[in-house]
Amino acid sequence: MEVALGQFLPAETSIPARLHQAMRYAVLDGGKRVRPLLVFAAGELFATPLTIAQRAAAAVEMIHAYSLVHDDMPCMDDDALRRGKPTVHVQYDEATALLVGDALQSQAFVVLAEAGAEIGAEIDSARQIVMLRLLAQASGSLGMCGGQAIDLASVGLNLSLAELEQMHKLKTGALLRASVLLGAWGGKALAPAEIQALEAYGTAIGLAFQVVDDILDATADSATLGKTAGKDAADNKPTYVSILGLPESQALAEKLRNDAHQALAIFGNKARRLRELADLIVQRKA
Repeated sequence: MEVALGQFLPAETSIPARLHQAMRYAVLDGGKRVRPLLVFAAGELFATPLTIAQRAAAAVEMIHAYSLVHDDMPCMDDDALRRGKPTVHVQYDEATALLVGDALQSQAFVVLAEAGAEIGAEIDSARQIVMLRLLAQASGSLGMCGGQAIDLASVGLNLSLAELEQMHKLKTGALLRASVLLGAWGGKALAPAEIQALEAYGTAIGLAFQVVDDILDATADSATLGKTAGKDAADNKPTYVSILGLPESQALAEKLRNDAHQALAIFGNKARRLRELADLIVQRKA
């Protein structure tokens, strides 16, 4: 995946070099790559050509990286550490960080729009439009950006569990669900039952990912996480741990893992990779 990402990003020597260097700094050499892994796992289930899966995986990872760059800026969460190294605005400057996020968002759609350009990786235009729309919707005000807006407005508030879930379905879950669907649509036009199953799986792992993030923020150290531990509590943000407590949050993560497994029942053993990723998301330590 690192090789593909490096190829799909502008070369660091091309003008404007500083911006391109900062884009590569933000994306390469770090991160769990959960979203690309979901693309590849769903792509394996539906026989998506590797070159198409690589482009979809790179596109979704660029969107994710852009969100982290902006999320870390002083006007948002104001963090100095990401993936074990200084955040982009610290390593470069705030204006460059802003432009890095903007440029990565655009580059993601360039990469996805060119899916099928390689020999032997043809994809019909109708499916490609579906994939572009999926990524756009998951990234925008009804997805990741909308969830982030709710998150910023929720500092210091006492959210209900339902309100917290809605926020994270958008902020974290939307892009994870899109990753699964992008991998699948790269292989074929999906039937309604297949879409329903994959969306149920994506919803479960999306919430599980955030629940585990909240657990780790409360229990792990910064060196393990590669970002500032305990920051949600310090910033007075509502989390699953602050609302449910630690044992109940751990139980919820396990329930969501089981929900993800059950959602994949119609695919049988062919969905083994997706099941393994649900396990990874819940059982991870960083």
